[in-house]
Amino acid sequence: MSTTPSVVDAGVAQPKNPKGRVIFASLIGTTIEFYDFYIYATASVLVFPALFFPDATPANAILSSFAVFGVAFVARPLGSIIFGHYGDRIGRKGTLVASLLTMGIATFLIGVLPTAQVDGWIILAPALLVLLRFFQGLALGGEWSGAALLATENAPKNKRAVYGTFPQLGAPIGFILANLLFVYLNATLSNEEFLAWGWRVPFLLSAVLVIVGLYVRLKLIESHSFQQVKDKGKVVKLPLASVFKHQWRALLLGTFIMFATYVLFYLMTAFTLTFGTTPASVEDARAAAEAAGRGFDDAAAEAFVPGLGIARGDFLIMLIVGVVFFGIFTLVSGPLAEKFGRRKMLMATTIGIALFGFTWVPLFGAGTTGAMALLIIGFILMGLTFGPMAAILPELFPANVRYTGSAVAYNMSSVIGAAPASFVAIALWQLADGSTLLVGLYLSAAAVATFIALWLSRETRDHDYDNNVA
Repeated sequence: MSTTPSVVDAGVAQPKNPKGRVIFASLIGTTIEFYDFYIYATASVLVFPALFFPDATPANAILSSFAVFGVAFVARPLGSIIFGHYGDRIGRKGTLVASLLTMGIATFLIGVLPTAQVDGWIILAPALLVLLRFFQGLALGGEWSGAALLATENAPKNKRAVYGTFPQLGAPIGFILANLLFVYLNATLSNEEFLAWGWRVPFLLSAVLVIVGLYVRLKLIESHSFQQVKDKGKVVKLPLASVFKHQWRALLLGTFIMFATYVLFYLMTAFTLTFGTTPASVEDARAAAEAAGRGFDDAAAEAFVPGLGIARGDFLIMLIVGVVFFGIFTLVSGPLAEKFGRRKMLMATTIGIALFGFTWVPLFGAGTTGAMALLIIGFILMGLTFGPMAAILPELFPANVRYTGSAVAYNMSSVIGAAPASFVAIALWQLADGSTLLVGLYLSAAAVATFIALWLSRETRDHDYDNNVA
């Protein structure tokens, strides 16, 4: 594809990424990254407890699997520092290519990893799973901010929030692709086949998506914003140090602005999948364990807490339906954030999330119908809160530390919001003997924290994005 000219302040024509390439490159990259991330999240609920923690009780196996799931969130801030440093030092393009390669290789290797059920691998298999999960988190820590900057730094005036929804759209698309594949495999393979080799297929197929993503990203040119930073001699030697010294308030606010979004998303995906597919009675749980070839002794019965008992394939389809609403309202959020401003729009959405937390018990208490309604409402709110993040977080920071600042804020929020969400939710569910009351209140508390951060922040819609250099 050819590039189109752009006229800079000096009146010199400069190459510019075409609109279609910007949209596709920002979308395909985050789609791949989130696809890879979600296939692990789904597998951590459906198969990893049995395959990598075969000697644990069902409850402890799930908790162990979620603990490994959380390793990625510990790695994400480190990834934001590493990739953010090079994104602000050498440019957005090369950094985005490196993050995509890191995620792709780690995901493919998970697909060929022996399980703990193989002789001699009972310790090594979980250890390698932790390592590969760490590299997945490292990659995602650098991916999101780069994709957000790719979209917003190439956006026309007054369209940053609209363009910023395209990398955000990668989250629901990646989720749908990952779970449709799991639904297909679940429908076409026996339980034994799925546990033996079927779960590997989504991980191995990620290589195809990575090749497409690399091809598109290698054809990009550097953004105008970063080129101006270089031309003005404003490249920062140590972006992280500059962010903590001069942009600490923006960093703190950005971290908590994203907080409720993370809690909401991982409750709506990982926790609801666990709760929804957990048997509704001890008898059903014992029968399911025996069918999977696992023991279910008195200790497991004592520790058992009931869920909804919805079949795995059925609940995955319900999640996919919910995530369609996520995608639709991610796109809707862009024009709303341009019309009303990022701050006002997100404050209204955050109030909605806080109120939503009080509906969990009555909706889940209504069985399958109520669960479907809860998923739709939750994912609508998710789209409305997630969509503007690719605009508001980068807009909090000057161009020469924008990659680092937005990446660290986004991923520090993942540590306090996403990483503990599933683990805390399961603990609260068990503490309440199968009720989701405390889980809903946990979500509402997260929304209060985010609302306070938004209240203390400033509107960023009308800032001079390109020329804002520290």
